[in-house]
Amino acid sequence: MKIPNGHQIIEEFEKWSPKYLAMENDPIGLHVGTLNKKIERVLVTLDVNEEVVDEAIAKGAGLIIAHHPPIFRPLKNLQTDLPQGRLVEKLIKSDIAVYAAHTNLDVAVGGVNDLLAEALGLQNTKVLVPTYEAELVKIAVFVPESHEEVVREALAKAGAGAIGDYESCSYTLSGTGRFRPTKDADPYIGETGKMEVTAESKIEVVVRKNEKDRVIKAMISAHPYEEVAYDVLALENKETAMGLGRVGTLETPMTLDEFAQWAKQQLDVPSLRVVGAADAVVKKVAVLGGDGNKYIQQAKRSGADVYVTGDLYFHVAQDAQDIGLNVIDPGHHVEKVMIKGVVDHMSKQQPTWQCEFLPSETNTEPFRFM
Repeated sequence: MKIPNGHQIIEEFEKWSPKYLAMENDPIGLHVGTLNKKIERVLVTLDVNEEVVDEAIAKGAGLIIAHHPPIFRPLKNLQTDLPQGRLVEKLIKSDIAVYAAHTNLDVAVGGVNDLLAEALGLQNTKVLVPTYEAELVKIAVFVPESHEEVVREALAKAGAGAIGDYESCSYTLSGTGRFRPTKDADPYIGETGKMEVTAESKIEVVVRKNEKDRVIKAMISAHPYEEVAYDVLALENKETAMGLGRVGTLETPMTLDEFAQWAKQQLDVPSLRVVGAADAVVKKVAVLGGDGNKYIQQAKRSGADVYVTGDLYFHVAQDAQDIGLNVIDPGHHVEKVMIKGVVDHMSKQQPTWQCEFLPSETNTEPFRFM
C-alpha cells in the first residue's frame, strides 16, 4: 500500500470528471493549498464552510473535494476578520487543500445528474442539455503476444475504449512483426544486426482527442519494447454528446403528487414545491441538479411530463405553467448525492492506495423548513 500525493488523487479524479467538461468561466480546480504532499484522507463535501473545515481538521483530512467552489469570484483582498478570509486562513494554517469540481461533475457520466436520475429510478436516460461533444482518435499499437493483456489493461485504465455506455472496448488483430535491431538498440526481443520475426497483436482503441497524450503515456509505460510502434488516426465520427441534466422514464407511471412524494423520499428533503395538477400523469422525467431555471424549454421539448430542478423562480414557474410543463423544485441541496457518489467512485479506483475518502457529515443546507 502506498500513500498518494494530491496530484495523483486529482489526476485519478479528472479521468472521471475532466476539467474540459466544465462550463465557461466556472471556477473549478484547486482553490486553496497545495497538492505537493502525501494525503491519507480526503473529505468529500457539497460546500466548504467553517464547520466543514473543522470536520476536515478533526478527521485528519489533507484535502477537501467540494462540488461548489468556495471562491466563486476572484478575491480583491483577503481580510481574515471576514467570513471568507477567515475560512481561507483556517485552511492554510491547517495545511488543508481544497479542490472544486462543479459543472464538470454535473456533466460527467456517473456524476451529479446521473446520481439524481438513479435516485429517482429513471431508466433509459439521455442527456437533457448537450454541452460537449468530443473529437475522437483511434490508437493502434503493435504488441508482442506476451504483453497483449498488460497493454490492453493499461489502455483501458487510462480511459481508452469508452464508447457510449460501454468501457474497455478494443479490437485485436494477430500478425507478424519484423525488425532488425541496430548496434545502438537494446531490444526486448531479438539480437543486434539480425532480422527478428515475431508474433504480434495489433490493439485498436478509440480515445477522446484531448485525452490521447495521457493514454499514450500509459500505453508506452506498459509496453515492453524500447521503441513502441503505434498509429494515431483522426476519426470523423463524434462521441455521444455529454451535458447537463438527464431525461428518463419511470418503470411505472404515477400521478404528479405520487411522484412528488416519491421524489421527496428519494432525494431526502423535508419539503418541495410543485407546479402542476395533482392528478397529472408522470411517466417521462427530466432532472437537472442545481439551478435549472433557464432550461425549462429544453425540458418541455424533451417530452418530459415533469421537470425536477432547484432554485425555481416565481416567474419561471409561471412560464412553465403557461407551456404545460409540470415542475418539482426539491431545492439546490439535493446535489448532496455527489458526496456518496464521489466517495464510492474514488474508493474503487486505486486499491493499492493507502488513502480514505470520507463523506462529510456536516449539513450545509442553509434553510430550515417549518
